[in-house]
Amino acid sequence: MVERLASTDRRCFLKGLGVGVLVSAFPAFSAQAESTLSLPLPGGPDGRELTNAFPGKGQMILQRTRPPLLETPFEVFDEGVFTPNDRFYVRWHWASIPTVVDADAFRLKVHGHVERALSLSLTKIAALPRFEIAAVNQCSGNSRGLFEPRVPGAQWANGSMGNARWTGVRLKDLLDKAGVKAGAVQVRFNGLDEPVVDDAPDFKKSLDLDHARNGEVMIAYAMNGAQLPLLNGFPLRLVVPGWYSTYWVKMLSDIEVLDKPDEQFWMKTAYRIPDVPGANIKPGETGFKTVPINRMVPRSFLTNLRDGGSVQAGSPVTLRGIAFGGNCGVKSVEFSGDGGTSWFPTELGTDEGMYSFRRFTGSLPALVAGSHAVMVRCTNMNGLVQPSEPVWNTNGFMQNGIETVRFQVA
Repeated sequence: MVERLASTDRRCFLKGLGVGVLVSAFPAFSAQAESTLSLPLPGGPDGRELTNAFPGKGQMILQRTRPPLLETPFEVFDEGVFTPNDRFYVRWHWASIPTVVDADAFRLKVHGHVERALSLSLTKIAALPRFEIAAVNQCSGNSRGLFEPRVPGAQWANGSMGNARWTGVRLKDLLDKAGVKAGAVQVRFNGLDEPVVDDAPDFKKSLDLDHARNGEVMIAYAMNGAQLPLLNGFPLRLVVPGWYSTYWVKMLSDIEVLDKPDEQFWMKTAYRIPDVPGANIKPGETGFKTVPINRMVPRSFLTNLRDGGSVQAGSPVTLRGIAFGGNCGVKSVEFSGDGGTSWFPTELGTDEGMYSFRRFTGSLPALVAGSHAVMVRCTNMNGLVQPSEPVWNTNGFMQNGIETVRFQVA
């Protein structure tokens, strides 16, 4: 069972957010499933539990209770390009997560290879210049449950991702305030979550100094115009636009500037990918170099058609979906109704920023009764195209093969 959350009010005035005093109450909960969802995966299961029991969350697909792993039901992505906070997926590494955060007493530490160590309250952080960016947060293992042959790890379908407009401050401004010393090479981030046993490695991630100071990496105190939900990282989380969410440290409490490369477990051993295009290898392949996972790759999804669904004969078939370019913007999205022999352009919707989801629309002509399929593929602004075949690697990372939706016309 999930640890119960004590009922509490967490008050925090975030200057510049524009919503005044923020109050959130988190009632006690249990993680009992209310119903099930048909979500067949190649290696099983065919169904998943749905739950409304987690604080600050609506109905979510329950992957795991300790630590909380909650997947966004895919129909949510058809509602708009920004994922509602209460339906935004949740992924933690350790089960020892604070259930109460005292916003008044909280301090963010900045230390290490700096001129001035800092201990900043939320009020002082919010007094820094405000920064906003729209960016997709996607788990490294999004779609791992679709890998064939199967690989170990959380068996996500396509719902361990979300898009939000993040509000906070630039990491660069905090580092400048601390005064980074010459010889610094990386910046390491740690949160309030803790290992469940003494000899387990604390979850920490690092970025190269130039990346950390690029003016886009930020510390967010709000998403989609509201306070961060507890399960998504209240009171602060790191936002690393264009990179997988393993770097987006939640409940961020400690920033350490390093004068040598980070050699701890979560950089040297975990979250590494084959150093080949697309991290794509053959099952059983060995002898390849690995590197820490980093930039996201382009993806596109139909959101208004479900695999195995049906449409009415005699009318054009409306296509609607979302795409993102990974570490850059979307150049184009195309669809095919003949197995990839011919491709047709879609119409792109409003551009909310290079790291955001982007809506696309299209239409198939009226189809004869029977079985049909439609494929979608995204090309990003760097010219990278989704691969025609699914990606495979031993960790189940970076899946971005072209999606195919099969449906019946009747």
